Amino acid sequence: MLDFSHVLAGPVCSMMLADLGADVVKIEPPFGELGRKIGPPWINGESVANLSVNRNKRSLAIDLKTEAGQRTIREMVRQADVIVENFRPGVMATWGLDYASLEATHGKLVYCSISAFGQTGAARSRPAVDGIIQAASGLMSTLGEPGSAPLKVPVPVADMVGGYMATIAVLAALHQVRCSGAGQHLDISLFTAAVTLQQVGFTSFLASNTDPEKVGSAAPYASPNEAFQTRDGWLMIAAYHPHRWTSLCEVLDLPHLESDPRFVTNTDRVRNRAALRRALDECFVTRTTSEWIDLLAARDILCAPVSTYSEVVNSREYRESGIDSSVDHPIAGKVRLPGFVLGKSDDLRTTDVAAPLVGQHSIEVLQEYGVANEEIAELLGRGVIRTAAAQEAAASL
Repeated sequence: MLDFSHVLAGPVCSMMLADLGADVVKIEPPFGELGRKIGPPWINGESVANLSVNRNKRSLAIDLKTEAGQRTIREMVRQADVIVENFRPGVMATWGLDYASLEATHGKLVYCSISAFGQTGAARSRPAVDGIIQAASGLMSTLGEPGSAPLKVPVPVADMVGGYMATIAVLAALHQVRCSGAGQHLDISLFTAAVTLQQVGFTSFLASNTDPEKVGSAAPYASPNEAFQTRDGWLMIAAYHPHRWTSLCEVLDLPHLESDPRFVTNTDRVRNRAALRRALDECFVTRTTSEWIDLLAARDILCAPVSTYSEVVNSREYRESGIDSSVDHPIAGKVRLPGFVLGKSDDLRTTDVAAPLVGQHSIEVLQEYGVANEEIAELLGRGVIRTAAAQEAAASL
Protein backbone atom coordinates (compact mmCIF):
# COMPACT_ATOMS: atom_id res chain seq x y z
CA MET A 1 0.00 0.00 0.00
CA LEU A 2 1.27 3.47 -0.94
CA ASP A 3 0.03 6.14 1.46
CA PHE A 4 0.20 9.71 0.14
CA SER A 5 -1.98 11.10 2.94
CA HIS A 6 -1.10 13.66 5.57
CA VAL A 7 -2.19 15.02 8.96
CA LEU A 8 -5.05 12.81 10.11
CA ALA A 9 -7.96 11.25 8.19
CA GLY A 10 -5.77 9.49 5.63
CA PRO A 11 -3.11 8.43 8.14
CA VAL A 12 -5.85 6.97 10.37
CA CYS A 13 -7.04 4.84 7.44
CA SER A 14 -3.55 3.64 6.53
CA MET A 15 -2.68 2.95 10.19
CA MET A 16 -5.77 0.77 10.59
CA LEU A 17 -4.81 -1.15 7.45
CA ALA A 18 -1.22 -1.45 8.70
CA ASP A 19 -2.56 -2.78 12.01
CA LEU A 20 -4.45 -5.39 9.99
CA GLY A 21 -1.25 -6.49 8.29
CA ALA A 22 -0.86 -4.25 5.23
CA ASP A 23 2.67 -3.23 4.19
CA VAL A 24 2.18 0.55 4.23
CA VAL A 25 4.75 2.86 2.66
CA LYS A 26 4.19 6.45 3.73
CA ILE A 27 5.04 8.74 0.79
CA GLU A 28 5.93 12.20 2.06
CA PRO A 29 7.88 15.31 1.00
CA PRO A 30 11.64 15.42 1.68
CA PHE A 31 11.13 17.40 4.89
CA GLY A 32 8.08 15.50 6.08
CA GLU A 33 4.33 15.86 5.86
CA LEU A 34 2.34 18.59 7.58
CA GLY A 35 1.25 16.35 10.45
CA ARG A 36 4.83 16.26 11.75
CA LYS A 37 4.57 20.00 12.48
CA ILE A 38 1.34 19.88 14.51
CA GLY A 39 1.69 20.47 18.25
CA PRO A 40 1.87 20.86 21.18
CA PRO A 41 2.44 18.47 22.76
CA TRP A 42 5.87 17.35 21.57
CA ILE A 43 8.18 14.57 22.75
CA ASN A 44 11.80 15.53 22.14
CA GLY A 45 10.65 17.62 19.20
CA GLU A 46 8.44 14.90 17.71
CA SER A 47 4.76 15.69 17.16
CA VAL A 48 2.50 13.56 19.33
CA ALA A 49 -0.28 13.97 16.76
CA ASN A 50 1.97 12.42 14.13
CA LEU A 51 3.13 9.64 16.44
CA SER A 52 -0.47 8.77 17.29
CA VAL A 53 -1.61 7.84 13.77
CA ASN A 54 1.46 6.57 11.90
CA ARG A 55 2.55 3.39 13.66
CA ASN A 56 3.44 0.28 11.66
CA LYS A 57 4.39 2.23 8.52
CA ARG A 58 7.60 2.85 6.61
CA SER A 59 8.58 6.28 5.26
CA LEU A 60 9.77 7.11 1.76
CA ALA A 61 10.68 10.81 1.52
CA ILE A 62 10.50 11.83 -2.14
CA ASP A 63 9.91 15.07 -4.04
CA LEU A 64 6.80 14.55 -6.15
CA LYS A 65 7.24 17.96 -7.75
CA THR A 66 10.15 16.55 -9.75
CA GLU A 67 9.80 14.49 -12.91
CA ALA A 68 12.18 11.88 -11.49
CA GLY A 69 10.12 11.57 -8.33
CA GLN A 70 6.90 11.14 -10.29
CA ARG A 71 8.48 8.54 -12.59
CA THR A 72 9.77 6.57 -9.62
CA ILE A 73 6.38 6.50 -7.93
CA ARG A 74 4.64 5.44 -11.13
CA GLU A 75 7.00 2.47 -11.30
CA MET A 76 6.17 1.59 -7.70
CA VAL A 77 2.42 1.84 -8.30
CA ARG A 78 2.61 -1.16 -10.64
CA GLN A 79 3.29 -3.34 -7.59
CA ALA A 80 0.83 -1.68 -5.20
CA ASP A 81 -2.62 -2.98 -4.28
CA VAL A 82 -3.91 0.20 -2.64
CA ILE A 83 -3.28 3.94 -2.82
CA VAL A 84 -4.63 6.35 -0.20
CA GLU A 85 -4.41 10.12 -0.66
CA ASN A 86 -6.12 13.12 0.90
CA PHE A 87 -4.94 16.09 -1.13
CA ARG A 88 -7.44 18.55 -2.56
CA PRO A 89 -9.12 17.07 -5.65
CA GLY A 90 -6.90 17.62 -8.66
CA VAL A 91 -3.53 17.72 -6.90
CA MET A 92 -2.60 14.11 -7.66
CA ALA A 93 -3.50 14.72 -11.32
CA THR A 94 -0.87 17.45 -11.59
CA TRP A 95 1.73 14.76 -10.87
CA GLY A 96 0.16 12.18 -13.17
CA LEU A 97 -0.75 10.07 -10.14
CA ASP A 98 -4.53 10.33 -10.18
CA TYR A 99 -6.73 7.27 -10.66
CA ALA A 100 -7.52 8.07 -14.29
CA SER A 101 -3.81 8.15 -15.11
CA LEU A 102 -3.02 4.89 -13.33
CA GLU A 103 -5.96 2.57 -13.95
CA ALA A 104 -5.09 1.94 -17.60
CA THR A 105 -1.95 0.05 -16.59
CA HIS A 106 -3.24 -1.21 -13.23
CA GLY A 107 -6.83 -2.35 -13.52
CA LYS A 108 -6.83 -3.99 -10.08
CA LEU A 109 -5.79 -0.87 -8.20
CA VAL A 110 -7.89 0.26 -5.24
CA TYR A 111 -7.47 4.04 -5.12
CA CYS A 112 -8.94 5.82 -2.09
CA SER A 113 -9.30 9.60 -2.19
CA ILE A 114 -10.26 11.37 1.05
CA SER A 115 -11.25 15.03 0.87
CA ALA A 116 -13.31 17.59 2.72
CA PHE A 117 -16.36 17.63 0.44
CA GLY A 118 -15.75 14.86 -2.09
CA GLN A 119 -14.34 14.64 -5.60
CA THR A 120 -17.38 16.12 -7.36
CA GLY A 121 -19.73 19.05 -6.80
CA ALA A 122 -19.28 22.78 -6.38
CA ALA A 123 -17.43 22.43 -3.06
CA ARG A 124 -14.90 19.84 -4.29
CA SER A 125 -11.95 22.27 -4.15
CA ARG A 126 -12.99 23.88 -0.88
CA PRO A 127 -10.35 23.22 1.81
CA ALA A 128 -11.31 22.28 5.35
CA VAL A 129 -9.96 20.85 8.58
CA ASP A 130 -11.77 18.88 11.26
CA GLY A 131 -13.32 21.91 12.98
CA ILE A 132 -14.67 23.26 9.70
CA ILE A 133 -16.28 19.91 8.96
CA GLN A 134 -17.79 19.76 12.47
CA ALA A 135 -19.35 23.17 11.79
CA ALA A 136 -20.51 22.49 8.23
CA SER A 137 -22.00 19.09 9.10
CA GLY A 138 -24.25 20.48 11.84
CA LEU A 139 -22.42 18.73 14.65
CA MET A 140 -21.36 21.92 16.44
CA SER A 141 -24.93 23.20 16.49
CA THR A 142 -26.01 20.27 18.66
CA LEU A 143 -23.35 20.49 21.38
CA GLY A 144 -23.54 22.27 24.71
CA GLU A 145 -26.14 23.44 27.17
CA PRO A 146 -29.30 25.26 26.03
CA GLY A 147 -28.42 28.77 24.86
CA SER A 148 -24.67 28.17 24.93
CA ALA A 149 -22.22 29.25 22.24
CA PRO A 150 -21.31 26.67 19.57
CA LEU A 151 -19.07 23.90 20.84
CA LYS A 152 -16.66 21.59 19.06
CA VAL A 153 -15.77 18.02 19.97
CA PRO A 154 -12.16 18.60 21.07
CA VAL A 155 -10.84 15.39 19.54
CA PRO A 156 -10.85 15.44 15.70
CA VAL A 157 -13.93 13.28 15.40
CA ALA A 158 -14.70 14.12 11.75
CA ASP A 159 -11.19 13.15 10.68
CA MET A 160 -11.29 9.97 12.74
CA VAL A 161 -14.64 8.74 11.45
CA GLY A 162 -13.61 9.66 7.91
CA GLY A 163 -10.50 7.53 8.32
CA TYR A 164 -12.50 4.62 9.71
CA MET A 165 -15.00 4.77 6.82
CA ALA A 166 -12.14 4.89 4.34
CA THR A 167 -10.71 1.73 5.94
CA ILE A 168 -14.02 -0.09 5.54
CA ALA A 169 -14.31 1.06 1.92
CA VAL A 170 -10.79 -0.13 1.08
CA LEU A 171 -11.39 -3.55 2.61
CA ALA A 172 -14.66 -3.92 0.68
CA ALA A 173 -12.95 -2.85 -2.56
CA LEU A 174 -10.14 -5.36 -2.03
CA HIS A 175 -12.76 -8.08 -1.65
CA GLN A 176 -14.26 -6.99 -4.96
CA VAL A 177 -10.84 -7.20 -6.60
CA ARG A 178 -10.54 -10.79 -5.43
CA CYS A 179 -14.01 -11.62 -6.73
CA SER A 180 -14.05 -9.77 -10.05
CA GLY A 181 -10.50 -8.57 -10.70
CA ALA A 182 -11.68 -4.99 -11.02
CA GLY A 183 -10.30 -2.16 -8.91
CA GLN A 184 -12.06 1.12 -8.22
CA HIS A 185 -11.74 4.73 -7.16
CA LEU A 186 -13.19 5.37 -3.71
CA ASP A 187 -14.48 8.87 -2.93
CA ILE A 188 -14.53 9.48 0.84
CA SER A 189 -15.93 12.84 1.96
CA LEU A 190 -15.31 14.03 5.51
CA PHE A 191 -18.52 16.04 5.29
CA THR A 192 -20.65 13.00 4.52
CA ALA A 193 -18.73 10.96 7.09
CA ALA A 194 -19.56 13.54 9.76
CA VAL A 195 -23.22 13.59 8.70
CA THR A 196 -23.32 9.78 8.84
CA LEU A 197 -21.84 9.94 12.33
CA GLN A 198 -25.06 11.77 13.24
CA GLN A 199 -27.30 9.13 11.66
CA VAL A 200 -29.88 9.14 14.46
CA GLY A 201 -29.94 12.93 14.72
CA PHE A 202 -30.41 13.58 11.01
CA THR A 203 -33.02 10.84 10.64
CA SER A 204 -34.92 12.42 13.54
CA PHE A 205 -34.68 15.83 11.88
CA LEU A 206 -35.87 14.48 8.52
CA ALA A 207 -38.87 12.92 10.26
CA SER A 208 -39.81 16.00 12.32
CA ASN A 209 -38.30 18.91 10.32
CA THR A 210 -37.23 20.33 13.68
CA ASP A 211 -33.64 21.26 14.44
CA PRO A 212 -32.35 19.49 17.56
CA GLU A 213 -32.16 21.49 20.76
CA LYS A 214 -28.99 21.59 22.81
CA VAL A 215 -29.43 19.31 25.79
CA GLY A 216 -25.95 19.19 27.33
CA SER A 217 -25.05 15.66 28.39
CA ALA A 218 -28.55 14.33 27.78
CA ALA A 219 -29.78 12.18 24.91
CA PRO A 220 -32.51 14.03 22.98
CA TYR A 221 -34.53 10.82 22.60
CA ALA A 222 -34.40 9.47 26.17
CA SER A 223 -34.76 10.60 29.79
CA PRO A 224 -33.21 10.25 32.24
CA ASN A 225 -30.08 9.65 30.20
CA GLU A 226 -27.60 12.32 31.26
CA ALA A 227 -24.98 13.37 33.81
CA PHE A 228 -25.87 14.50 37.32
CA GLN A 229 -23.65 16.23 39.87
CA THR A 230 -22.92 14.22 42.99
CA ARG A 231 -21.32 15.26 46.27
CA ASP A 232 -17.82 14.79 44.82
CA GLY A 233 -18.13 14.63 41.02
CA TRP A 234 -20.44 13.74 38.18
CA LEU A 235 -22.39 10.58 37.40
CA MET A 236 -23.84 9.51 34.07
CA ILE A 237 -26.99 7.41 34.28
CA ALA A 238 -29.29 5.80 31.72
CA ALA A 239 -32.58 4.82 33.32
CA TYR A 240 -35.17 5.47 30.64
CA HIS A 241 -36.32 1.88 30.08
CA PRO A 242 -39.55 1.31 32.08
CA HIS A 243 -38.16 -1.20 34.58
CA ARG A 244 -35.01 0.88 35.17
CA TRP A 245 -37.07 4.04 35.63
CA THR A 246 -39.09 2.20 38.28
CA SER A 247 -35.91 0.96 39.95
CA LEU A 248 -34.38 4.44 39.92
CA CYS A 249 -37.38 5.94 41.67
CA GLU A 250 -37.13 3.22 44.30
CA VAL A 251 -33.39 3.65 44.85
CA LEU A 252 -33.78 7.44 45.13
CA ASP A 253 -36.80 6.97 47.45
CA LEU A 254 -38.87 9.16 45.13
CA PRO A 255 -41.91 6.93 44.41
CA HIS A 256 -44.10 9.93 43.59
CA LEU A 257 -42.05 10.64 40.46
CA GLU A 258 -43.04 7.33 38.91
CA SER A 259 -46.73 8.14 39.21
CA ASP A 260 -46.37 11.81 38.23
CA PRO A 261 -48.22 12.18 34.87
CA ARG A 262 -45.34 14.32 33.58
CA PHE A 263 -42.91 11.41 33.90
CA VAL A 264 -44.87 8.20 33.26
CA THR A 265 -43.43 7.34 29.84
CA ASN A 266 -40.11 8.10 28.23
CA THR A 267 -41.89 10.50 25.85
CA ASP A 268 -43.39 12.31 28.86
CA ARG A 269 -40.00 12.55 30.54
CA VAL A 270 -38.29 13.90 27.41
CA ARG A 271 -41.03 16.52 27.06
CA ASN A 272 -40.68 17.52 30.73
CA ARG A 273 -36.94 16.98 31.04
CA ALA A 274 -36.24 20.28 32.83
CA ALA A 275 -38.72 19.56 35.62
CA LEU A 276 -37.44 16.02 36.06
CA ARG A 277 -33.89 17.25 36.12
CA ARG A 278 -34.62 19.65 38.99
CA ALA A 279 -36.13 16.84 41.04
CA LEU A 280 -33.23 14.46 40.42
CA ASP A 281 -30.52 17.09 40.92
CA GLU A 282 -31.61 17.63 44.52
CA CYS A 283 -31.24 13.94 45.24
CA PHE A 284 -27.95 13.09 43.52
CA VAL A 285 -25.92 15.75 45.33
CA THR A 286 -26.60 14.00 48.66
CA ARG A 287 -24.15 11.12 48.07
CA THR A 288 -20.75 10.55 46.49
CA THR A 289 -20.34 9.13 42.99
CA SER A 290 -19.05 5.78 44.26
CA GLU A 291 -21.93 5.47 46.72
CA TRP A 292 -24.44 6.04 43.95
CA ILE A 293 -22.71 3.56 41.63
CA ASP A 294 -22.94 0.83 44.28
CA LEU A 295 -26.63 1.51 44.86
CA LEU A 296 -27.59 1.85 41.20
CA ALA A 297 -25.52 -1.07 39.90
CA ALA A 298 -27.14 -3.35 42.45
CA ARG A 299 -30.46 -2.66 40.69
CA ASP A 300 -29.04 -3.00 37.16
CA ILE A 301 -29.35 0.73 36.50
CA LEU A 302 -26.79 1.77 33.89
CA CYS A 303 -24.30 4.27 35.29
CA ALA A 304 -20.68 5.39 35.19
CA PRO A 305 -18.56 8.18 36.63
CA VAL A 306 -17.75 11.04 34.27
CA SER A 307 -14.04 10.28 34.11
CA THR A 308 -11.04 12.38 33.18
CA TYR A 309 -8.36 10.96 30.87
CA SER A 310 -6.09 10.35 33.88
CA GLU A 311 -8.87 8.41 35.60
CA VAL A 312 -9.58 6.42 32.44
CA VAL A 313 -6.00 5.24 31.86
CA ASN A 314 -5.72 4.24 35.51
CA SER A 315 -9.04 2.40 35.55
CA ARG A 316 -9.53 -1.35 35.68
CA GLU A 317 -11.65 -1.15 32.53
CA TYR A 318 -8.80 0.43 30.55
CA ARG A 319 -6.25 -2.01 31.96
CA GLU A 320 -8.34 -5.07 31.21
CA SER A 321 -9.40 -3.89 27.74
CA GLY A 322 -5.93 -4.54 26.34
CA ILE A 323 -5.96 -1.26 24.44
CA ASP A 324 -2.98 0.24 26.25
CA SER A 325 0.08 0.03 24.03
CA SER A 326 3.57 1.46 23.66
CA VAL A 327 6.14 1.79 20.90
CA ASP A 328 9.85 2.58 20.98
CA HIS A 329 10.73 5.61 18.86
CA PRO A 330 14.37 6.48 18.07
CA ILE A 331 13.91 10.13 19.08
CA ALA A 332 10.77 10.31 21.24
CA GLY A 333 11.67 7.18 23.21
CA LYS A 334 8.93 5.00 24.64
CA VAL A 335 5.54 6.36 23.56
CA ARG A 336 2.27 5.15 25.09
CA LEU A 337 -0.82 5.23 22.91
CA PRO A 338 -4.12 3.40 22.47
CA GLY A 339 -3.34 0.32 20.41
CA PHE A 340 -5.12 -1.91 17.93
CA VAL A 341 -8.80 -2.35 18.79
CA LEU A 342 -10.17 -4.94 16.34
CA GLY A 343 -9.62 -8.00 18.50
CA LYS A 344 -6.48 -9.45 20.00
CA SER A 345 -3.37 -7.85 18.58
CA ASP A 346 -1.30 -11.03 18.85
CA ASP A 347 -3.70 -12.77 16.48
CA LEU A 348 -2.53 -10.56 13.62
CA ARG A 349 0.99 -9.27 14.12
CA THR A 350 3.92 -9.06 16.49
CA THR A 351 5.16 -5.90 18.21
CA ASP A 352 3.91 -2.52 16.99
CA VAL A 353 6.46 -0.31 15.26
CA ALA A 354 6.63 3.42 16.04
CA ALA A 355 5.80 6.11 13.48
CA PRO A 356 8.80 6.37 11.13
CA LEU A 357 11.28 9.20 10.87
CA VAL A 358 11.13 11.20 7.63
CA GLY A 359 12.69 9.03 4.95
CA GLN A 360 13.68 6.34 7.43
CA HIS A 361 13.02 3.59 4.89
CA SER A 362 13.58 5.42 1.60
CA ILE A 363 16.38 3.23 0.30
CA GLU A 364 15.03 -0.14 1.45
CA VAL A 365 11.56 0.60 0.09
CA LEU A 366 12.88 1.59 -3.33
CA GLN A 367 15.03 -1.52 -3.44
CA GLU A 368 12.06 -3.72 -2.58
CA TYR A 369 10.01 -2.09 -5.33
CA GLY A 370 12.71 -2.92 -7.84
CA VAL A 371 14.44 0.44 -8.30
CA ALA A 372 18.08 -0.14 -9.26
CA ASN A 373 20.80 0.93 -6.83
CA GLU A 374 22.31 3.24 -9.46
CA GLU A 375 19.00 5.03 -9.86
CA ILE A 376 18.55 5.28 -6.08
CA ALA A 377 22.01 6.84 -5.80
CA GLU A 378 21.12 9.35 -8.52
CA LEU A 379 17.83 10.24 -6.83
CA LEU A 380 19.63 10.72 -3.53
CA GLY A 381 22.37 12.82 -5.08
CA ARG A 382 19.85 15.09 -6.80
CA GLY A 383 17.84 15.55 -3.61
CA VAL A 384 14.75 13.85 -5.04
CA ILE A 385 14.70 11.39 -2.15
CA ARG A 386 15.82 11.89 1.41
CA THR A 387 16.87 9.51 4.13
CA ALA A 388 16.50 9.77 7.89
CA ALA A 389 20.26 10.08 8.17
CA ALA A 390 20.22 13.10 5.85
CA GLN A 391 17.36 14.58 7.83
CA GLU A 392 19.22 14.24 11.12
CA ALA A 393 22.38 15.74 9.61
CA ALA A 394 20.45 18.74 8.30
CA ALA A 395 18.81 19.25 11.69
CA SER A 396 22.17 19.37 13.40
CA LEU A 397 23.52 22.17 11.19
